[in-house]
Amino acid sequence: MRHALLRAARRLGTTTAVTAVTTALAVAAPFPAVAASGPERLSSLVDPLIGSANGGNTFPGATLPQGMIAWSPTSTAGDQTSTGAANGYAYNTTRIRGLSLTHVNGAGCNPGAAGDVPIMPFTGDITSSPSADTKDAVYAANFSHADEKAVPGRYTLGLASGASADLAVSKRAGVADFSFPVGSPASLLFRVSNSLNGSEDAHIDIDAAHRKVTGWVLTGAFCGRRANGGTNNRKTYYRLHFSATFDRAFATTGTWHDGTLSPGSTTASGGEGYATGADRAGRGSGGWVGFDTASDNDVHMRLGISYVSLAGAEANLRHEIPARASVADVAAAGARSWDRELSTVRAEGGSPARRTAFYTALYHALMQPNLISDTDGRYWGMDQAVHRPARGQRAQYSNFSGWDQYRAQIQLLALLRPTVAGDFAQSLYNFARQNGGVWDRWVHISGATHVMTGDPSAATLATFYAMGVRNFDYRGAHASLAHQATVPTPDDVSDAGCPGQCEGQRPGLEQYLESHYAPQDACHCWGGAAETLEDAVADFSLAQWARQLGRDEDAKVFTDRGAYWRNVFNPATGYVQARKLDGTWVTPFNPASDLGFAQGTSATYTWMVPHDVQGLADAMGGRSAAATRLDGFFHNPDGSWSVRGGDPLRYDPTNEPGIHAPWLYNALGRPWKTQATVRQILDTVYGTGPAGLPGNDDLGTMSAWYVFSALGIYPQTPGSATLLLGAPVFPKATVDRPGRTDLVITAPEADDTHAYIGAVRRDGHPVTRSWLTPAEARAGGRLDFTLTTAPDTGWGTGDLPE
Repeated sequence: MRHALLRAARRLGTTTAVTAVTTALAVAAPFPAVAASGPERLSSLVDPLIGSANGGNTFPGATLPQGMIAWSPTSTAGDQTSTGAANGYAYNTTRIRGLSLTHVNGAGCNPGAAGDVPIMPFTGDITSSPSADTKDAVYAANFSHADEKAVPGRYTLGLASGASADLAVSKRAGVADFSFPVGSPASLLFRVSNSLNGSEDAHIDIDAAHRKVTGWVLTGAFCGRRANGGTNNRKTYYRLHFSATFDRAFATTGTWHDGTLSPGSTTASGGEGYATGADRAGRGSGGWVGFDTASDNDVHMRLGISYVSLAGAEANLRHEIPARASVADVAAAGARSWDRELSTVRAEGGSPARRTAFYTALYHALMQPNLISDTDGRYWGMDQAVHRPARGQRAQYSNFSGWDQYRAQIQLLALLRPTVAGDFAQSLYNFARQNGGVWDRWVHISGATHVMTGDPSAATLATFYAMGVRNFDYRGAHASLAHQATVPTPDDVSDAGCPGQCEGQRPGLEQYLESHYAPQDACHCWGGAAETLEDAVADFSLAQWARQLGRDEDAKVFTDRGAYWRNVFNPATGYVQARKLDGTWVTPFNPASDLGFAQGTSATYTWMVPHDVQGLADAMGGRSAAATRLDGFFHNPDGSWSVRGGDPLRYDPTNEPGIHAPWLYNALGRPWKTQATVRQILDTVYGTGPAGLPGNDDLGTMSAWYVFSALGIYPQTPGSATLLLGAPVFPKATVDRPGRTDLVITAPEADDTHAYIGAVRRDGHPVTRSWLTPAEARAGGRLDFTLTTAPDTGWGTGDLPE
């Protein structure tokens, strides 16, 4: 492939061109010179294809840490209005209809979100509207994984048509080299309306004189096609602008709208709507630019995006990527950016497979939150107006899968990237103030989607504060969340969007405050029992936060409410169970049923009391009885492991309500069982290859679980900084904590057989309990583990975490 910079050299003279590019790269901070040699490149250990099969729903394309742009394929299985995969890509679907500019990591619903502006390299004659190609039979192409390469910040794909694409990105912009067969028709299709969920409207302009294509798509509708409440969520909440420039002239141009093709045209508009199948097929707009491949079959493109304006997209490109930077230049800078991000945890030793699994998990966990503000700070708010960040806030972030992330991902973010965590906390508070005081539980770009259940923002921000994050308006945020938890609103009694996207952020709040549980027949929520448990965790978190802020009255009120989980624990069955408004239990009852729950069964949710494990154990008959029950949750009746999912009565590693359960043994005085269970899950449920994640990554949550577990530490409770201790899998790992003392974890015996703790020392002093206090966790220091091959049933069984 002849590179655009080589063409520039031919045009300007080799010395002039190279000097110009070198100067540009020297001036632009993101592109320092590449060192000839050095330490291990952690980005080289990452495999972005992990999780792209087996329901992990990750994407392999080019993106940077917390990046706005995520350039990755949109697959097709023969339906232009769907992808056959959540978030646009599935490893077993080897046909694409474009390379889209935005993606979400691991969201569970099909098709997920974003996938904006697919750009398709096409080698045939354009004789009909691509929107009329409803089965993706013409304007799509097959590929082989042998012709696909994904590394952090760069994605390369060769198509069966003979075309290929090489993509690299900065935070808000990207560059691409497209190659076409010599002498064949060669075009790039800009399918501006074809976001994963469709679009309300879209527009394209082609400026042949300046070799430029610009446009936007007006869209939203996250999970807008799912059966459980999706109709309510088919709404618009953001406009993505893009600007693309090319290194060579266009040979042809054209546009289309719905079924009408307009060769030579340079502007078009029209959306697809948010339906699917026949209700949307054939609608939409876009345009193409063609190139003469007789003497030059390569095309170099530069592109910027913005959620604010076209000018913002162009400024983002101008500020982030020098004018003559090549794909290789941008990719090298991206790899260095990922190296810096991944070096927040420097793990030593371990097998190549273990290191790949670990650093890919860290990669996925630190993809988000995602920037939505431009380089000048402006961003599109939840009130559909332009804003700037609050005083002291560096950037506005979005994409908050709250119900998932509050259990592990946000703790990892607070530990490794506390400044980003604080900016993210402020971002969520900014959104709430723009949204009538409502903290939505699943925020996508500038939209409140209402997806899932509970009040995860309370647990998230309380956890940030507990873990030492302070760069946000924590007093204002706490007051706002406490208000949301105590003052009913009309949406609280709305059933719009239910069960999966109920509009009330605290559904049925007035009744909840009276009943002290969410009645199944009057909760206006996904499931009354699940809602009660989620709200109890949120209220406990608010109580801890209030106590730290000196708000003693709030602390008392929310502490009492944190115990409301007891009102849905049925002593007669020994399980958490849905309850009616009149106080009776919903019958018939089956612990394998999800009646009253959200994406889980009673058998799983019964363990979802991480803030009061001792109280739960007492309700089950004591710690010994609870531990025996927990054994049955992870094992079949014959004693064999049951940790891979599929049994509604046992542990499900694919979804969040039970992911903390392996660590509950620490609070039951049997930490060696935590060590054995966690190691079994690490070794058999997670791994390398496309199927290496057990289920939806859910914006890094499942990956964060792996990172914590491999390090031998795990967050005990939302709203707390307490860290539970397990057995590390690496001989040494150093957790870089900016502005604070590093956390150094050593375990010299760590290998596949040493899965148990024999002793722990912290800064040289023996640790005889299976957890670190919040003060110890925040302080960092050195943790030295002695590991054994057999359980040590004496270590860590004394004092238990409260």
